Amino acid sequence: MKYLILTNHSYMLWQFRRELIARLLQQGNVVISTPFVGRQEDFQAMGCRCIETALNRRQVDPPGDIYLHRFYLRLLKTERPELVLTYSIKPNIFGGLACRRLGIPYCSNVQGLGSAFTREPMASAVSVLYRAALKGAGTVFFENTASADEFARRRIVPRSRRTLLPGAGVNLAWYPQMPYPDRADGIHFLYLGRFMREKGVEELFAAARKLHGVYGQQVVLDLAGFFEEDCRSAVDQLVRDGVARFHGFQADPRPLYQAAHCVVVPSYHEGMSNVLLEAASCGRAVIASDIPGCREAVEDGKTGLLVPVRDADALYRAMETFIKLPEARWQEMGALGRGRMALRFDRVQVVARTRAWMS
Repeated sequence: MKYLILTNHSYMLWQFRRELIARLLQQGNVVISTPFVGRQEDFQAMGCRCIETALNRRQVDPPGDIYLHRFYLRLLKTERPELVLTYSIKPNIFGGLACRRLGIPYCSNVQGLGSAFTREPMASAVSVLYRAALKGAGTVFFENTASADEFARRRIVPRSRRTLLPGAGVNLAWYPQMPYPDRADGIHFLYLGRFMREKGVEELFAAARKLHGVYGQQVVLDLAGFFEEDCRSAVDQLVRDGVARFHGFQADPRPLYQAAHCVVVPSYHEGMSNVLLEAASCGRAVIASDIPGCREAVEDGKTGLLVPVRDADALYRAMETFIKLPEARWQEMGALGRGRMALRFDRVQVVARTRAWMS
C-alpha cells in the first residue's frame, strides 16, 4: 500500500498522529504533503517521504487555494497512492476535490468546525465546498458528535458515511499520571496552546488579572505556546505586572503539566481538545469551556469544571472555586481524569479503530 497524507501543519501531525503513521508504515509507504513547521525530519527518520507544501492556514486566499488544488492534482497524478488521508479544512476540501476528480480513494478528518462555521455567508460557502469535496470520501472521521451532526444537518455528509473517534486520543505512556506539586510557589494554572482570540485568551487574561488582584502571588498563571494573532503585547504586560509567567513554545509540555495544579482551556470551539486529554492523562484537574470538544473530555464536578464560553466572570469564579478546594480534592479530580482517559481516550484504541476502517 501507498498512503498519501495531506495536512496543514507538520508539527501537529507529529504530535497527534505519529502512532497511526507508524502503523501505516508497517503496511506500506507513507508520503506526507505539509507545510514544514517542525518535526518533518522526524517523519523522514521514521521512513516517510515529506513534500513541502505552501498553504495559508488562517485566511481565505483564492489565488493560493486554486494553486493548492492544482498542486494536489499534480501530486496525486505523480504519486498514484492507493489511499489518501486528509486533515484540516483546506486539505479536506481541496485535497478531497482532487481525489474525487481522479477517482482515488480517500477519507477525511474533520477536527472541529472552526471559525468558518460561526458566521454567514462564510458557513454556507464552506458547506458548499465541503459537500462537493466529501461526496466521494469513503468515510469522514469526526472528533465529536456535535460536529458530525452539524455536517448532517447541512447535508454535507450523511450519517452512514461518518465515523466518530475520540479525537486523536492520548498516549497514556507518554503522558503518565504525575504526583501533584506542592503549593509553596503558589497555585499554578496553566494555559498551553495557540494565542488567539478564539482560544479564549482575552477571557483568561481578564480572569487572571482579577485573581491576581485578590490573591496576589498566591496564584500563578503559566502561559506556553505560540502566537497565531497579535496578542504578544498583552502577554508581555501580564508578565510585567506579575500576573503571568510566559514560557514560550515548548516542544515537550510534560514538565509544564507536572508543575501545574490545574489546566485551563477557555476555547470558543474545539474538535477535541488535546490539551485536556494530555492534562487529564497526567492526573491534572482541568477547567474548560462547556462546548463540544471539551465537554467530552471533562466530567463536570468530578474531573474538572466546565464554564460558559466567552464568560470571563464565570471563568474567574471557576478558578477561584478550584483555589478553595482542599488539595485532596485536586488529587481526586486528577485521578478520576486519568481513569477517564484510560477508559475512553487511549490512543492505542483510536489508532486501532482508524486502521480497522482502512483495512
